Parts: sequence; structure tokens; C-alpha cells
Amino acid sequence: MTGFSTGGVGLTAFVLATEPIGPSKRGVAGMSTFYFFSAGIALLSGIAYVFRSWRELFIVSSLPSLLFLLIVIPFISESPRWYLVRGKVDEAMKLMHSIAKTNGRHIPAGVTLALDDDVENNNGERNTAVEGSLKDVILSPLMRMRLVISVAISFTVSIVYYGLSLNVGNLKTNLYLNVFVNAVSEMPAFAITAVLLDKYGRKPLSIGTQWFSCIFCLVGFSVWGAGPWKSVRMVSGVLGIFGMAGTYNLLFIYIAELFPTVVRNAALGCATQAAQMGAILAPFVVVLGEELPFGVFAVCGLVGGGLAFYLPETLNKPLYDTMFGMHEAESESNRERGEVIC
Repeated sequence: MTGFSTGGVGLTAFVLATEPIGPSKRGVAGMSTFYFFSAGIALLSGIAYVFRSWRELFIVSSLPSLLFLLIVIPFISESPRWYLVRGKVDEAMKLMHSIAKTNGRHIPAGVTLALDDDVENNNGERNTAVEGSLKDVILSPLMRMRLVISVAISFTVSIVYYGLSLNVGNLKTNLYLNVFVNAVSEMPAFAITAVLLDKYGRKPLSIGTQWFSCIFCLVGFSVWGAGPWKSVRMVSGVLGIFGMAGTYNLLFIYIAELFPTVVRNAALGCATQAAQMGAILAPFVVVLGEELPFGVFAVCGLVGGGLAFYLPETLNKPLYDTMFGMHEAESESNRERGEVIC
């Protein structure tokens, strides 16, 4: 019940944090949300060290949820894009004016928000709301292919990310210290990824981080025995999770930009569900022994990086609100590519 009730909080928090942000700062804003995730894991290792009983640990680790309800929820605003796609333009504009005021800016009178396909119908009326669902994604060849690839990558990335975290037990070193080191090692990965994200783009970075992790998982798979090789496997695990942490969080930004607002939560939800399935499978990989899990993780990193080749680049592209707007943009992009080739 705890997992069921808290599982979607991170997903909706990420969407709320990135939807109001423009293209130039979206990558940095999105990656910044994950520092708190890693900080929580690092803190959890210390809490678990103090509270060794699982009952005590369960109670103490549940307290932040109460603080979330009392301290965080009252100050969260709705996404202006969510208001817009449901035809609540006045509420969206009130929120935009509030954001502008907080930033010391001013929205001129007469400026209003509009959807990608906000055109007059036969009665001279404008669209007031646009709905979307997972069914619409599946029925669209463009969206369907993006969803399948996103789900597959999320699955393989999650196996490696959670598998390397759980594999610390196989390394036969200090469990609490290893969990702490793994969590802390993720933070520079976020910083580096955030810097490179807007320089090289989502696609190359998604491929590169997965293959970076793949290389060090291969190193961990190749070394055998105790003594110094144990340390080599530990370093390989830390560097492997370093690369995959960047991918895991980059995927949230990438997938959010691949789908329009009306189906963004549905698409992210599918990817998150696939990631949870990978997390469920990860312990079964870990129990295979000391070296074999590294081999499985290396294959997952290799496959996930290869699949990313089939996704389009979204760097500096707008967040589309409707399926129509995204399809029109894709058609225009295809026409431009055709003209260049000709």
C-alpha cells in the first residue's frame, strides 16, 4: 500500500517541475529534481544504520510522507499546460501572471495562451478543451513507436540502475557505506548530464551514458577472485551506476519532450511502469552470483543504448500540447528534410 500510494508522486512532481519551463532551461530544471532523490537514498543509508530493526526503519522512513502532506502540498500550483488543454484559459493565465510576478516580469495586457491546434470550428467557436489517452498514443504510428522504444529503454535501464544498487550485497563490503557511496556518486552524474544535456542533446547523451555504464559493467564481469579484484568490482559498480543514473533521470526529460501534454502523463506512466518491472526483475539477476549480474547489466546497457538511436532529438524543441500540434510539427520537419535532400 505504501508503494502504491507513493509510486506516482515522483512522476507527477517531475511533470509539475518541467512543464512550465522553456526549452533553454528545461534540462537543468528536470535534472535538478533528482538531487533530492539521491540525497534521500544517501540519508536512508544513515537512517538504516541507526534503526537496524525493519519495523523501526519502516516507521521512520514513512514520516517524510506526513511532512509532504503538511508542508509541501499546500504550496504546489497546478501546471498551466494542464489548465490550457482542459480549456481553463483564465486559470492558466492567472498562474502565468503569478509566475511572471514572482520572476519580476510583466505579461502585457491582451496576451493569452493558446493550444497548438486552437482554431475556430465551423460555428466560429474556438476549441475549449482537448482530451488525450493512452489509446490515442497507440493508434498513432508516430507516438506508438516512440512509446515502445521508451518503454523498452526504461525497462533495461531500470534493471541496471536498481540491479547495481542491490548488487552491493554481492561485493561483500560494508553495505551501508556502499549504498551511501552509490547514492553520492549519482549526484555528479546529474550535474554533468545537466551541463552536457543542452550542449550535445538528449539522444547522444542517452546513448553515451548507457554505453559508459555498459563498459564498466563489462569490467566488473571480466574480473574474478578476491583481494584487489573485489575493489575493482566495487569501483566498476560505482562507475556503472554513475552512468546509468544519468540515463535514468535523463529519460524522464527525454520522454516528457517526446509526447504532447494531453498524453504526457500517460506515456511517462507507461515508461515508469516498465521501469518498475525492471526493478522487480533486478533482484533475480543479483542472486545469480558475484560476476554474472555484471554481464547481464552490460547487455542491458548495450541494448538500451542501441534502441536510443531510433528516437528523434528534442533539444530546443517546444513542448507540444496536442497530438495534432506534434504531428504537424513532425510533418513540417519531414518536409524540410526532404527539401534539403532535394
